Amino acid sequence: MRSTSAATALAVLFSSVALSVAAAGSASAEPAVLTQPVGLVADGALQRVFVADQDNGRILATDYNGTLVDLNVGFGRPSDLALSDDGRTLYASLPTTHEIVALDATDLQVRTRYDLGAGTDPREVAFAGGRLWFSYRVTGDDGFHGNLGSIDPAAPDAAAAVALGQLPDTVAPYYNAALLDADPSVPGVLTVADSGDSPGALNVLDVSEATPKLVAKSDGGQYFGDIDLVPGTSQVLWNGSRKLSYAGGTFTEAGELTETGWSGDVSPSGLIAQAYDRHVSVYKPGAATPVRRFETGTSSGIGEVAWAPDSSRLFALAGTGGTFTLKAYTGPSLSVPSLTVDAPASASRAKQLTVKGRITANVPLPAGAKLAVTRTDLDSTGGKALPAVTVKADGSYSFTDTPPAGGTVTYRVGYAGDAEHTSATASDKVAVSRAATSLSLNNNGKLYDYGAAVKFTAHLGTTYKNRKVDIYADPYGSDKPKKLVKSGTVNSSGYLSVTLDMTRDTAVTAVFAGDSRYLPKTVKVDAYARVRISTAVARHYRTARIGSTSYYWFHKNTDPLLTTTMTYYPGRRQRFDLQVYYGGRWYSADSEYFSLGTSGRSAVSLEAPGEAGIKARMRSVYVNGSSGDTVNSTTYGAWKYLYFSN
Repeated sequence: MRSTSAATALAVLFSSVALSVAAAGSASAEPAVLTQPVGLVADGALQRVFVADQDNGRILATDYNGTLVDLNVGFGRPSDLALSDDGRTLYASLPTTHEIVALDATDLQVRTRYDLGAGTDPREVAFAGGRLWFSYRVTGDDGFHGNLGSIDPAAPDAAAAVALGQLPDTVAPYYNAALLDADPSVPGVLTVADSGDSPGALNVLDVSEATPKLVAKSDGGQYFGDIDLVPGTSQVLWNGSRKLSYAGGTFTEAGELTETGWSGDVSPSGLIAQAYDRHVSVYKPGAATPVRRFETGTSSGIGEVAWAPDSSRLFALAGTGGTFTLKAYTGPSLSVPSLTVDAPASASRAKQLTVKGRITANVPLPAGAKLAVTRTDLDSTGGKALPAVTVKADGSYSFTDTPPAGGTVTYRVGYAGDAEHTSATASDKVAVSRAATSLSLNNNGKLYDYGAAVKFTAHLGTTYKNRKVDIYADPYGSDKPKKLVKSGTVNSSGYLSVTLDMTRDTAVTAVFAGDSRYLPKTVKVDAYARVRISTAVARHYRTARIGSTSYYWFHKNTDPLLTTTMTYYPGRRQRFDLQVYYGGRWYSADSEYFSLGTSGRSAVSLEAPGEAGIKARMRSVYVNGSSGDTVNSTTYGAWKYLYFSN
C-alpha cells in the first residue's frame, strides 16, 4: 500500500530542498543526497524502501531501518514509483524520455523499457488488476490534456504491452496528468483524480477486466493534492484529512479527521498516516482522532509517508536544514501511555511514605493493568523490585514503602506495554534523611620545624556500613596539588593515621563519604612548617666569649662575610637583620631583604666599622608574605655575634 502526491504539489512544498537518506541502522553507511524526492514506496517481500531523485535522475533503495543499500542512475527526471503486487518489480515513470521502465526490485537493474511515444509524458503510476496504470499528459491541437494508460506485464513484447487512452468515455480527458492510487488489498480498484491547479474531478474505476469501468464520479471544482483508497471500505482519503464514500456511485462525505493534513497513506489494514507540517499522525481504522503522533523535530516539514505492507513500520521523509532524511517508525499504531510518578520531596528514613501517580492513554488500558515498581537507593544501586501495583479504573495508582536507606531514593514505575500500547516508564526522587556522625582531625594550628615527621590522626564516630576515611594533604603553593595520602578503614576505635613530612604549611582534610544511614562528613585542619635556616660566618680571625656569649672576632677594618642557607622556593628572599650593642642594650641598625640563589644561598658582606670595641649581631629571617611567598610560616634564624677589635 502506498500514497503518492503530484509532482507539481511536491515542487510547491519542497522545491530546492535536498533529501538525505541516512543510514539509521549503521553509523558508517554513506548517506545519499537527493533533491525534490518523489515516489516513496515500501516493499514487504524484500523489506526495502524505494524513493526517486527527481532532480538527479536516481532511484535509491534502503532497508527497513533507512540504511542505503542500492541505487541506480541515469533516469532523467523520474516522477513516480510503483511496485507490482508481488513486490518483485519496481516501475518508474520517466516523462523526459516518454517511457515507463520496469526494474528488478532486488538490484534496481532495468528489465524492460516501455516507449510511450514522443509527446506522451507519464506522471503517476499504480499497480492494480494485474497491470501497471499510468497517468500521462499529451500536447495536441486543442492544447494540453491528460489521460490514462496501462502496461500489461504478461504481453509478448514491450510494444504490445502499452495501451493509451484508457479513461472511460464517461470521464472527460483531464487537463493535467492524474493522481493515481491502488492497493493490493482492494483488488481491481483504481482512483483517478485531476492533479492540476484548475478545478478537478475524482473518479474510481474498476480495472479488473480488460476495459476500465466507472464506479464513481465527482463533479469538478475541487483541488486534489493526494488521494488514497481506504481498504475494507468504499472510501477514499482526500488530502490526508477527509473521507469520501463512493458506495452509491457518487461521492459523499464520510467523516473528517480531527487534525489537518497535507497528504497521507493508508495501510492494507486500514491504518491512516497523516503528514502535516513537522509531524505524522496515525489513526486506527474508523477513528477520527489519532492514536499516535510522531514529532520529527525537523525544520523543513514532512514530505511523503508510506506504510510497510504489514503495518509494522511507517516511513516518512523529514526535512531538516535543507535536507530530507528517511525516518522509520516502529510500532506506529500503538498508543503511547502518559505515566506520572509523584513521591514526597523529602521523607524520614525507616518511616512509611506514599507514592502515587496516574497512567492515561487515548486507547484505554486493559482492566487490572499492573505497573512494575523499582526502588533505587544507596544500598540497592542496581534497583530493588517492589511489589507490582494495580492500576485503578480511573488510571490512578498508589503504593506505600518504608525506605531502609537514606540519601536520594528513586522510585521508578513502568508499564510493560501490550498489544495496543507501547511501554512507558517514569520516576521520582525522594530526599530521605540520614543521621550525622562525628569526624575529627588533630594538629590544627600547630607549628613544626622544617621536615618534621608529623602524625595526623582522624577519628570517625558511629556509622552504618561504611568505615572508610580518606585523608588528603594540600601543601600551600600552586605548584603542589592536593592529593590523597591515606585511604583506609578506621580501626576498632575509629582511628586512621598518616605521617607527613612538614616541609610547607599544609591543609589536611579527612573525608567520610557517608553511607545509607549517615551523612557525609569532611573536616579540615591547617598545620604549619618553618623553613630551614643556617648562617655561616667567614673572615674572622678567632672566636671567643665575651661574658657568656660566643663572638666571632674581626679586625676593625675587615668586612665580615655572612652566608645564609635557607630552604629554596622560587622568588624567595631572606631578611637580613643587623643590631649594634650600645649602653647596655641592642639597637636595630638595619633590616634588608636579599634574594636567594637556586641553591638557597645568600651571601652578604658587612662593611667593617673601622673602629675597635664594636659589638654587633645579625640573623636571617623568613617572613611569610614579605619574603616573596606564603608557603611556609615565619622563621627566625639564630643570632650571630660579631666583635671588632684592633
